[in-house]
Formats: sequence, structure tokens, C-alpha cells
Amino acid sequence: MTNGYISKQYGQPTKRYVQTMDLKDDSLLIQKYREAHDKEHFWDEIKEGIQAVGILEMEIYILKNRLVMIVDAPVDFRWDEAMARLATLPRQAEWESHVAQFQNCTADATSDEKWQMMERMFYLYENEEEEK
Repeated sequence: MTNGYISKQYGQPTKRYVQTMDLKDDSLLIQKYREAHDKEHFWDEIKEGIQAVGILEMEIYILKNRLVMIVDAPVDFRWDEAMARLATLPRQAEWESHVAQFQNCTADATSDEKWQMMERMFYLYENEEEEK
């Protein structure tokens, strides 16, 4: 989309995490993965769990079978603690098992094993401030 995507403002400092993962290179499975994440099919318990651990916004972008996930959270958010808690919430293990059929990973892989954290290698903003 060449018009871009509007970012929400939360009235508080936030930080961003970016992860990547590959889906199985199969157009039918990719379509089913997309469907699992559309508004009609995405499980309410998963959305509620994501919000319950403190994530403000989560986006997944796709190019062929490559996914990039962007997560915005409050500055005091602790990733490892939040993901450990998320793994215990209702239907989370079932969700991970369900989507694993589309993902290029082992069937029993945890979310942290599937999604690889990306390193920001470039930073440019109009009013550049030192990164904290």
C-alpha cells in the first residue's frame, strides 16, 4: 500500500518490537493463515490475551511467505515476562498449535521459537533524539 498506514498515538511513551517468521511456501496455506487472522476468524481469546499482557498494538505484514510483526507497548513493558504470561492464558496453546500448521516451524514450537526478534539497524527521524 503506497499510501502508508496511520500509527496510533497513545499519550504515553511507547517502544516497539519487530519480529519475523516464514510461513510454509504454499499459497493455499498462506491464504488459510490470512483467514485465521481476519476479523471474522481471529479468536477473541487471543486478542484479549494480547491486550491483557499490555500490548497496545500489534500488526503483521506479509510479503510472499515472509511475515514481519510489529508490536507497540508501554516503555515499562517487559517482553519476556509478558510472553510467559501470554502462554498461560486461555486458548493460547491451542492457537499456537492451530497456526503452526501454516508456519515454517515444528508443530510444538512456542511463539518465541517461531518469531525471531529483529534488530533495528537504521534510525532516522525529523527531530532525532538519542535512543533510550
